[in-house]
Amino acid sequence: MKTYQDYYFKKAKKEKYPARSVYKLQEIDKKFRLFKKGQKVLDLGACPGSWSLWASQKVGEKGLVVAVDLNPLSIELPGWVQVFTCDATSPNEELQETLEKEGPFDLVISDMAPKTTGIKFADQARSYELALTALEVALNWLKKGGCFIVKIFAGPDVPEFLKETRKHFKSVKQVKPKSSRAESKEFFVVGLEKK
Repeated sequence: MKTYQDYYFKKAKKEKYPARSVYKLQEIDKKFRLFKKGQKVLDLGACPGSWSLWASQKVGEKGLVVAVDLNPLSIELPGWVQVFTCDATSPNEELQETLEKEGPFDLVISDMAPKTTGIKFADQARSYELALTALEVALNWLKKGGCFIVKIFAGPDVPEFLKETRKHFKSVKQVKPKSSRAESKEFFVVGLEKK
């Protein structure tokens, strides 16, 4: 199993992405064809920057990626990526202005994850909170017909989260990408076409 997982780590290094998580986003996009040239993308929990970098390549220089994380991104990104080091739920003035000026967005993507404690229920509960936060941001800033990708840990709160997401999107799918570690409890919820 280890060699299979190392494969993604080595691939990311070779292709100059800061993390292997980029392949999860690629798999989701391959399945649902969400990214297009010229789109505006809001990336929550953007650090270390793999999703923002790949999204920027997909939307091209006529597009825009707004990357938000509590931690600074340490990679170089093209000029059509704007990076904000703050909390997406309580944006600083600069981010708020950018969201109002550039929104609504075609896609809101979130790879946010809690700092894991190893206590299963605590980690799941915090992951659920972050997913709800991402959903709230998506509902504020997604245009009608826009799509949403969010990471969540499997747990008792998932049905509630799916139910809530289904209220706002025409179709809601669950995906466990091949590039996720087998032992990982994470999977992704994809909201297609905001109502």
